[in-house]
Amino acid sequence: MHATQYELTLPADYDMDIVRGRVARVGRLLDDWDGLGIKAYLLRERGVHGSPVNQYAPFYLWNTVEGMNRFLWGGAFQGLVDDFGRPEVLGWSGLAYEEGDAAGSPAVAAVRRRQPIADGGELAAVMANAVGETRRLAREDGVVLAAAAVDPHRWELVHFSLWEHGTPKAEGEVFQVLHLSAPGRGALARGRQW
Repeated sequence: MHATQYELTLPADYDMDIVRGRVARVGRLLDDWDGLGIKAYLLRERGVHGSPVNQYAPFYLWNTVEGMNRFLWGGAFQGLVDDFGRPEVLGWSGLAYEEGDAAGSPAVAAVRRRQPIADGGELAAVMANAVGETRRLAREDGVVLAAAAVDPHRWELVHFSLWEHGTPKAEGEVFQVLHLSAPGRGALARGRQW
């Protein structure tokens, strides 16, 4: 499993209905994308859930590198680049994935928590703790799914979860889910990824 995300931070007075309209038009295009586990079309609005910014920030869990590369280099990503400019694409190697107790429900909200990995700790223990946090989070009431991944270049963990209600009980940045493409969700490997 691989995780990617890009963030388009928009002006404070930006009409976020433009983003909603875009997702309504193009969101379904990845509903059957080979190699994609899930794409959550995420939105943050300034002043909502404590967000200081307006932001469009889709989050992906990939089953295959080929599917991810076909998306990035095969033309699909170019439409976003043409409309908004080329964003930095963050990438993490998968650590854990779990379906939540609300796995059959539609996702309404998402929480993303990025955290640096401190120097000096035993890496195996840090990663085991991230796996344990993913399992714990998946058991919370209202969780659709939970995942953890690591970027060994930046030494950063990311915890990601989808929720069936708009008041998630997890630390991190809260996003509204506009659409969820999940063609390979059932193929995402459960549990620890190594």
